[in-house]
Amino acid sequence: MALSHIATSSSSRSNLLKPLTAALWCTLPHRRAISSDSTTTLTIETSVPFTAHKIDEPSRSVETTPKELLTFFRDMALMRRMEIAADSLYKAKLIRGFCHLYDGQEAVAVGMEASITKKDAIITAYRDHCTFLGRGGTLLEVFSELMGRQAGCSRGKGGSMHFYKKEFGFYGGHGIVGAQVPLGCGLAFAQKYSKDEAVTFALYGDGAANQGQLFEALNISALWDLPAILVCENNHYGMGTAEWRAAKSPSYYKRGDYVPGLKVDGMDALAVKQACKFAKEYALKNGPIILEMDTYRYHGHSMSDPGSTYRTRDEISGVRQERDPIERIRKLILSHDLATEKELKDTEKEVRKEVDEAIAKAKESPMPDPHELFTNIYVKDSGLEVFGPDRKELRYALP
Repeated sequence: MALSHIATSSSSRSNLLKPLTAALWCTLPHRRAISSDSTTTLTIETSVPFTAHKIDEPSRSVETTPKELLTFFRDMALMRRMEIAADSLYKAKLIRGFCHLYDGQEAVAVGMEASITKKDAIITAYRDHCTFLGRGGTLLEVFSELMGRQAGCSRGKGGSMHFYKKEFGFYGGHGIVGAQVPLGCGLAFAQKYSKDEAVTFALYGDGAANQGQLFEALNISALWDLPAILVCENNHYGMGTAEWRAAKSPSYYKRGDYVPGLKVDGMDALAVKQACKFAKEYALKNGPIILEMDTYRYHGHSMSDPGSTYRTRDEISGVRQERDPIERIRKLILSHDLATEKELKDTEKEVRKEVDEAIAKAKESPMPDPHELFTNIYVKDSGLEVFGPDRKELRYALP
């Protein structure tokens, strides 16, 4: 984050008030509460410029508030802790099957959420835990679903790859690579048809960027000017394959050709916020746009991938030291005297406790009842009957 370019909305007023403001925040015992309620507007320049294709890039100057920055820090710390806990639960065999973690990419989830409303829709692939949490899901729903319990967001039937919360505008969690993009464009079609004045963000990874269905969906979206925003979360490795080995042109924001695109520092929450706000305004007026989020995952592709055979540990630690999204916000908060180091560490302790309590509650939730195997599969009133192996004993009959 370019801290030297931070300024309040009025530079002259800032110069006069900053000493007084800093003094007040250093002496008042409840500074965090005061700063989080503050309506002070801060203007911060993004870490790197946006790179545009067939469109003028948005301004690098992003408006924010102390409350938003502190919220970013807490939300990303919560997401990070949640994913680390999921790693431990998987290794303890309390989470089974596939599990794809998001730690390192948290800025995309929080920055996107900061610029949209729940009327807007989000649909993503299987790296979906943090996106679900950002949409308003709870830790209990997350851990219960991961462990296959009834309290999960999909009643324990979907697991890690199939989170869902329609009332929050979150349409999943999809396991088939790239298949969520046509579904997202379908959601955008419904929004335009219903005149909702809302958009759909369809997220996919660099590994899915070569899928043919993505280009087919983009083509029809452009023909019909649908409010679809295709977001490539480029963490630079599709499974164990570096982007340069899988894509002749890894400039994913240009892949739409006739559709404009924007490359964004996906490790900078404020840059993501600015880009998504810009994209939403564009899509509502003109149709689809592509955003490429330049981000990074710290874990392997999934829990079965150690993540260190195709990249060096020095590379991973280098990104952590230089680009970590949480540390960027931490430095920004400290440099502007919005909280002390101790207060931020206390927030992280609170987050750890919150995660531990949610895990304990999730463990108490029962497994789904066996009859749930036959629900949400067939259309109601189809008269389905399920027999035992001898065809004589009727086990279940659905209405």
